[in-house]
Amino acid sequence: GLTTRLRYPVGSDGCSSTATAGLNYEEWGLNPSELMFIKKLGCGQIGVAYLSKWRATIKVAIKTTNEGAMSEDDFMEEAQLMMKLSHPKLVQLYGVCTHHVMITTLYVVTEFMENGCLLHYLRQRRGELGRDVLLSMCQDVCKGMEYLERNSFIHCDLAARNCLVNTDNTVKVSDFGIARYEAIDTVALFSKRTGAKLPIKWSSPEVFHFKKYSSKSDVWSFGVLMWEVFTEGKMPFENKAYSEVVHEISHGNQLYQPHLASHSVYRVMYSCWNKKPEGCPTFAEL
Repeated sequence: GLTTRLRYPVGSDGCSSTATAGLNYEEWGLNPSELMFIKKLGCGQIGVAYLSKWRATIKVAIKTTNEGAMSEDDFMEEAQLMMKLSHPKLVQLYGVCTHHVMITTLYVVTEFMENGCLLHYLRQRRGELGRDVLLSMCQDVCKGMEYLERNSFIHCDLAARNCLVNTDNTVKVSDFGIARYEAIDTVALFSKRTGAKLPIKWSSPEVFHFKKYSSKSDVWSFGVLMWEVFTEGKMPFENKAYSEVVHEISHGNQLYQPHLASHSVYRVMYSCWNKKPEGCPTFAEL
């Protein structure tokens, strides 16, 4: 497993490739004066998301970062890597920019997904989405994650809250660059603050015991995401305290089979929760 973020994707020959090959800042850096903020969409640990327009006509989502959430150099390096990733099941990054007024604000500009956060969408549409739609949503996420896996990219915070839904119920993986900064910071917080911020309920044993992230820990989280989808947005392990969840998972007690999940679907999600990472399937196998 990895205990920190990959700075560049690693090829099959073991060599790292240069991020955003062929692109320079002039090509992916945006002019903040071309961005118009329309309304606030929500808040995260790193910053605030807004519905906005780019060049007055293109609907986009903008994530701003709180002061000190990450350094500008790290932010730009991460943006270069994110710009290289492109897949129909990943929320597309359009560009980034910095805004210097009193403090430096970092903007991440992505495609706008009309139906918003998958978790909220599932809860709002309870009883309306059939099993085929729910399965299709999981397949969308799996396809996006298989692409990240193939490019040696680790999400570190895969969950329904970090996926977005379009008007046709297509689901795309979001926060696949920014989430890793939150994950790295919150691992440290976990050890100091009894797990208040680490997403324990989505974490594999090697993450909460040894702080080791890998594609296999993403697979574990995907199994929990499937459970969220087929319960139409329920909280995993419901009201159990973090210490109870760690105890349950460590002793092999996994989430129950949702009533909307067939036996074959539940077998897939259960296969993601192997205590040994090498025993978990890859996204390609899923």
